[in-house]
Amino acid sequence: MTTESDHRDPTSGETGAEAPIIVTRDDEITIITLNRPDRLNAFTSQMGDQLMATLDDTDADDSVRAVVITGAGRAFCAGADLGAGASTFELTEEAAGEVPRDYGGRVSLRIFESLKPVVMAVNGPSAGVGVTMTLPADARIASENARFGFVFAKRGLVPEACSTWFLPRLVGLPTALHWTLGAQMVSAAEALDAGLVQQVVAPEEVVDTAIAVARSMTAGSAPVSVALTRQLLWRMAGAPSPWDAHRADSTAIYARGRMADVHEGVMSFLEKRDPVFTDSVATDLPDIFDTPTGW
Repeated sequence: MTTESDHRDPTSGETGAEAPIIVTRDDEITIITLNRPDRLNAFTSQMGDQLMATLDDTDADDSVRAVVITGAGRAFCAGADLGAGASTFELTEEAAGEVPRDYGGRVSLRIFESLKPVVMAVNGPSAGVGVTMTLPADARIASENARFGFVFAKRGLVPEACSTWFLPRLVGLPTALHWTLGAQMVSAAEALDAGLVQQVVAPEEVVDTAIAVARSMTAGSAPVSVALTRQLLWRMAGAPSPWDAHRADSTAIYARGRMADVHEGVMSFLEKRDPVFTDSVATDLPDIFDTPTGW
């Protein structure tokens, strides 16, 4: 499947099976594998840090067109690591007594902000943050033996990782309420029917299918246009008015119309040839949104 691999901790240089994630490449697709199979890939802050750092790397690397995220072993991610027992979720206040940011939310927002399409290859059960972190992805491909656990209320918790924003937009408010209030375990078939996942395939096909989906989102498309389109669609999903979309679209059309890719796209069409796009996501991406403040 992969053409080159980087079995390392991208933030500390750690190598080998101990690294919480493994980063590999299949040509222009980066594959991130959650790598704690003995713990069903239970989520830790170290795993989250490395995942976010890898997305920084893929955003800055113009040779990467899309990202696939999967899990090692039989699970995708069993949720937060509960090794600390009852005190697992007793978080310390930040400076000035501020409420600490939810770590799953930090990861979800980093996926949301990715400049490259992200596809989840859900190879097995996912629960808690293991399912909510998949929601900002652009597609979810599930193995036939995948299950999705929205079990927060059974642990005395509430949904996190910005899932109260993402989940209703993917499956509708009634379904989101049913799954979360009832702390439901959702089968791959039910997830497909509800629109949470886009395909259900045999376990041995899930990663290759996710790579093919990622490639179909990017092949022949201008990378800068893909990055802007992804952000426009996600951000406008929560916009209060079509006027917000009109302002953002107008800014993007104005910026892109003056760049080399659009000239190449038009001329390649008129000359009946494949386009060769040269604008760089890393260096040429126009800022079409107001810069966020605070968090």
